[in-house]
Formats: sequence, structure tokens, C-alpha cells
Amino acid sequence: MAEYDVIVIGGGPGGYIAAERLAAAGRSVLLAEPVSLGGTCLNVGCIPTKALLNSVKLYHQSQRSAQFGVTAESVAYDWAGIQAWKNMTISTLVGGVSKMLSKHGVEVVKAPGRLLAGNQVEVDGVCHQGRDIIVATGSVPVWPNIPGVADNPGVVDSTGLLSIDQVPRRLAIIGGGVIGVEFASIFSRLGVAVQVIEMMDEILPFMDPDMARCVRTGMSGVEFQLGATVESIDGTTVRYSKAGKAASVEADLVLMAVGRRPQLEGWGAQEIGVNLDRGVVVDDRMRTNLEHVWAVGDVTGKSLLAHAAYRMGEVAAANILGGGPGQSVRWDTIPWAVYAYPEAAGVGLTAAECARRGIAVEQVTTPLVQSGRFVAEHGLSRTGLVKVIAETDSRVIRGVQMVGPYAPETIWGAAAVLEMEFTVEDVQQLVFPHPSISEGIREAVWAFPRKD
Repeated sequence: MAEYDVIVIGGGPGGYIAAERLAAAGRSVLLAEPVSLGGTCLNVGCIPTKALLNSVKLYHQSQRSAQFGVTAESVAYDWAGIQAWKNMTISTLVGGVSKMLSKHGVEVVKAPGRLLAGNQVEVDGVCHQGRDIIVATGSVPVWPNIPGVADNPGVVDSTGLLSIDQVPRRLAIIGGGVIGVEFASIFSRLGVAVQVIEMMDEILPFMDPDMARCVRTGMSGVEFQLGATVESIDGTTVRYSKAGKAASVEADLVLMAVGRRPQLEGWGAQEIGVNLDRGVVVDDRMRTNLEHVWAVGDVTGKSLLAHAAYRMGEVAAANILGGGPGQSVRWDTIPWAVYAYPEAAGVGLTAAECARRGIAVEQVTTPLVQSGRFVAEHGLSRTGLVKVIAETDSRVIRGVQMVGPYAPETIWGAAAVLEMEFTVEDVQQLVFPHPSISEGIREAVWAFPRKD
């Protein structure tokens, strides 16, 4: 039986970053990953969708370039070429992760890991002993029990949609969350007739409704059915009810995009008594109820975001290494991003969540057309808003949301503002580069009523 300082089960963002940090600090590390390093994010999630979005953005911009004084003739897209770019991007980045792990001496085994009693892990039929174990098994798509879904080749999840050979003429998307909205943006820009069927009254339910509405109304070419419940799927016809009336959507392909859930099966959680709720129960240091067993990333159910997994992996690694007061994850300051047309990003609490917590707040929403760069690159017709939420008495900023170009690139600054508990007046003293989209935050904080 081989012994390691740390055994990591799962090679997604949380798992591989923890393995890298620990090995760089001199610990012996075994990482078990059955499919491919990088997990869902790098192989069938964040990265491939961004590669597709980039190609689609270039196609769409070339079609409308005349208004900027640039004429592009005979513009067309090549789906096979777009897929080749996506695949090259994935292979390059997976190779980079592999090289980094190898550089630091992480032993990688391409096989699933199963947690056993006594901090043992079975990998490919061989038992290994670990002083500490990190579980990073990720998440899987949710498949609701809707009549007509099972064994239906016309219904795919996000992984299946990423690998289609040809673009459908009509696409029905069940679910108006991040996955559904991003794919709606991709395919609508290619001329596909896209309909999104969402059970809630608005898309992107983690946003303030007015900001989510801004995203939805900015998605030209996409038809939304809100407050609609899918009853069944017949081939590629989606039958749903809305306001007590039956309706249907005819499509050539149906995307099931109702979300993801932690992967809690197949690695020994139930057998050895790991506490489970929506996911593996952890504290803010990523400790489970079992001594020397940690969990990071989507499997915790805390925040199903790759960058959240990175931070969880770093926190778990730091606490395993010890030698200090320990690190923790501050859940309210993890930013999120939606790579749609228009883009959106945010960090902190919504107004509704502040109300649920009994926090009195004031909020300001300002248009991005106040940004010189926004107008220079997009004119006055593009959608863009910035919202800032601050506590009424202290004026400490509790939330920031943005809709518009470069929002995901800008939101880290707002995350730093929340981490440092800056007030409205603190941010008013910061100097923002001009012209930049980030100035939208500056305009928003200056729009707050003066506090005498």
C-alpha cells in the first residue's frame, strides 16, 4: 500500500489547484481523475463555451461592422472550423494543467477514486493511504423526470450540445439559468431560432429582477416563455403550460439546461458516513465531518463556479499545510459571471437577500452609456446597466451587479471592494481609468444621495 501526504479525488479546478499548491509546498500528492484533467469547466463547460462565444462574437461583429465604418463582404461561419478552434483550446489548456502538475511532482492516475475507512482511497483496484483526503468529484447535469426525455436522441445536455455536427435551424432550451442563457446567445447569433422555456417569472434568478430583465431584453433573436412548466417532450416538440393554458414549441433539437447537482455517488460518501445535504457538508475551511477529509468545488453544493472551486482548493490546501491561523472562504464575496449577449457579472448580495437578512439598504442603478468607451464601441443602442447596493446607515457596499460588455473582466474590482468592506465614500475616492467600462461603477457610487 503506497502512502501519500494527500490524496485528491477529482481533477477539476478545485482538485488540481489543491494538488498543485500542496505539491509545490513539498507534500507527496496523488490525484485520481477518471476522465480528463480540468473537469467539467475545462472540457465541457466554461472553456469550450467561451471558445464558441468568441467565434460567434467575431461573426456577429463582422455582420454589423458597417456602422463603424468597416465593410466586410461574404461573411460566413464554418461550424467545423469553430469546433476545431474549441477543441484546440481545450487540448492546449488540458496539456498546460498536466505539465504544471508534473512540474510540481503530483502523481496523476487516470481512474476514479473511492474513499474507504481509515483515510484509504481505492484507485484502479489499488488501495492507497493518505494523511489527508480532498474530495473534488464535481457535479453532473440535472435530468428532470419529464415524460419523453428518457432515451430521446432529440434531447441533449450541455455536453451533448457542445459536440453536435451541424447547427440546428430551431433550438428549444429548457431552463433560463446561466447554461441556457449562454447557449441561447451562441446559437441565436448564428441565426438559429431559439426559444427559452423557463419555469420562473424571470431568467437568471440569482440576479436582481431588473438586472436580469436587462439581460433578457438585450438578447435579440431569442424568444422567452417565462412562468412556463414543461409537461412533456414528444420527439423534439416541447409541450408546456403557461397561465393555465397549454402550448408547445417545435424544434429540431432540445437542450436540457435546468442546472447541475453535486456528484455524490460512486466515491464512497454514503458508505463511510460523510455528512451530506445539498452537497458534502463543509465548514468555511473546507473540512467535512470526518477528520482529515476535506471537500472542495461543486461537490459541496456551496457555489458551482470554477473560480469558487479554485478558492476552495486553495483554502483546503492552506489549512492542510497549517503553520498559521488558517484560511477560510467568504461566500458572500465570490463573484459570478454570465457570458451572454449582453454579458453580466455581479458580486455580493441582491436587494432581496439583504431584505431576507434584515439589512436595510439603498441602491442606485445607472446606465453604461455614461461610459465613453461604451459609446465609442457600441453606440447608444447596446444594453448596459450598473447597480450598487449599500447599507443605509454605514454605507458599506454589499452588492454590485453589471450588465454590459467586459462586465466579467471588471467585477473583480467590485469583489475587492466587498472584501475590504469599502463604503460608497471610499469608492468615490478611487481613480478609475478613462475611458473604461469600469467607470460605470464610479458613476453609480457618485449617484448615491450625499450623506451629510
